[in-house]
Amino acid sequence: MSFLKTVDAKLFHQEIPYKPMGKYVHFLTIRVTESYPLFQTDGELNKARVRAGVQDKTAISRISMFKRKQSTPERLVGRELLRNYGLMTAEECEYNVSFAMNNPDCIIYGFAIGDSGSEKSKVVVDTAFSITAFDESHETFTLNAPFENGTMASKGENGTKPGEVTSRINQQDHIRPQVFFPSIVTLKDPTEASFLYVFNNILRTRHYGAQTTRTGRVRNELLGVIFADGEITSNLRWTQAIYDQMKAQNTLHSLDPLDEDEVITAAVTAIESLMSKEFIVHTDFIGDTFTPLLNEVKALTGSEAGITAILQQADTEAKAYADKHMSKKKTGAKSK
Repeated sequence: MSFLKTVDAKLFHQEIPYKPMGKYVHFLTIRVTESYPLFQTDGELNKARVRAGVQDKTAISRISMFKRKQSTPERLVGRELLRNYGLMTAEECEYNVSFAMNNPDCIIYGFAIGDSGSEKSKVVVDTAFSITAFDESHETFTLNAPFENGTMASKGENGTKPGEVTSRINQQDHIRPQVFFPSIVTLKDPTEASFLYVFNNILRTRHYGAQTTRTGRVRNELLGVIFADGEITSNLRWTQAIYDQMKAQNTLHSLDPLDEDEVITAAVTAIESLMSKEFIVHTDFIGDTFTPLLNEVKALTGSEAGITAILQQADTEAKAYADKHMSKKKTGAKSK
């Protein structure tokens, strides 16, 4: 089944291959915070000391968005859709507990279940870094626990004296709204259905990081996709190239949030410059050439008939792959 008219079918496999075949598609994404998300480990925001740009050698600290902070929310959105359209149940496939091993989530994003089986992820996501420095990208909030009367003073319960101010106060660093994280999501050896499945997951995911029920709102702006016969530049180098571009255009504002249009313009210019220096075969859909593809994907995923057809095709391919190759793994494991 063919879905897309804007992309040459030769860029896709007809079925999911068992071994790497050297086809890659790279989704160029700018992740924009829209509330106060938390990307943290051991109670502290993740950050890294790196060079500000490729040309600008100044060392700065940047907030880091680790790969699992990106891939896990996206695959969970996909799993939610599979359940919603009756292609998977919570009983047969529970994330990080009991994988069914034969649905699009398991085959595309991978799994590991001890001796029962494993599948390497075909989606590659690396750590993303904020364009702006750590000091400009976060705020420290004081957290407290008010009583039912809406004040911080107790009414004498739980061993406290009436009117006594509670000491249940804590501080937590949060990432500010409108902080930008350039991120390249790579899908290895795509079929058309797996390409659309991952594409749709990126578009639909709205929350990242800790406490996703209360905060963590993040919007993904896709700037393009690149089909290639190899991997392309890293998130860090793309971020540094964007920084250099914005510095040259005098659009880095230390006190105010970056302008999104200026970020996108710099990001497109930076990735086009970086790709011009690559030594791989690639077909780029960036900027104006990406718009028709993006509109076509949105039209497909925005209708019940379209998203159902995509999910069913992805499920058919995943089950065919599992029947053909996962049974071999199980047989091989038993014979050892």
